[in-house]
Amino acid sequence: MDLNSAYTQWENDNSEILERLPGKNIFLMYSGGKDSSLAMEFMRRAGEGFGFVFNAHAGAFPVHRYTEQEKERLSSYWRKRDIDILWYDMEETDASLEKASNPCHVCQQVRKNMLAKILKETIDHWEKLVLVPCYSLWDIVSYSMEHILGDIYGAGEENSDAGKSRRFLETAQRFYPSIIMEDGYMVFRPLIKFNGSDILNMVKEEGIPYLSIPCEYKNFRPKRLLEYYYEKMELRFQYDQVINFAKTSLALPPIAGYTAMTKDKYLREVF
Repeated sequence: MDLNSAYTQWENDNSEILERLPGKNIFLMYSGGKDSSLAMEFMRRAGEGFGFVFNAHAGAFPVHRYTEQEKERLSSYWRKRDIDILWYDMEETDASLEKASNPCHVCQQVRKNMLAKILKETIDHWEKLVLVPCYSLWDIVSYSMEHILGDIYGAGEENSDAGKSRRFLETAQRFYPSIIMEDGYMVFRPLIKFNGSDILNMVKEEGIPYLSIPCEYKNFRPKRLLEYYYEKMELRFQYDQVINFAKTSLALPPIAGYTAMTKDKYLREVF
């Protein structure tokens, strides 16, 4: 899959959403990884065609991944394409991760708290806000496996109801390409139908830089371990099959269960 043809198909598939973006406050969550790097390129091209601009926000955490040299290397590439990355000091050091039994949980909560704080301090018109997280198809396949192994097979018969896991409540909403909340803001996941291997190939083909410093704690994340398996077995998935399986076999919570959540609950506990 080459990037130009993939972009054309993506633009056609998401045209209804893209047409709504002019005049919106688009908040793309950039991590420097391959997924958010491709999302930046797609949104950059779409912005030119549909007439919208977006802001790239980056939380530099864990600290060991985001040296000043690394941030400048990434920023320099995007600056030449008229995109300025807003890097945030997360007000944390990696010491909190070193002490944690699961550092990924701590990292995720630090990021959620910072996002909620930034939005609370900067957003006046929530009806104009569009949040753009960069989850991939491999991510939601891994969430499915995590739920099956941990909440169903691993929980025992008395706790095996597919909807009870707090973790699944969090990950399940990421299966939906877009969500419009009752408060008026939107969540748009532009890469949810792309396999991780295709994303990596397109980023390399286009010469888009991404983080070169691996996370010291990546093996604490089940989805990272599962990605190694997908790569080894050269697996590729289809979004329609994944979402249908999640709805029929995993009791995927309906989208209405999320849209009514308060901003504070959704952004701090679920998003």
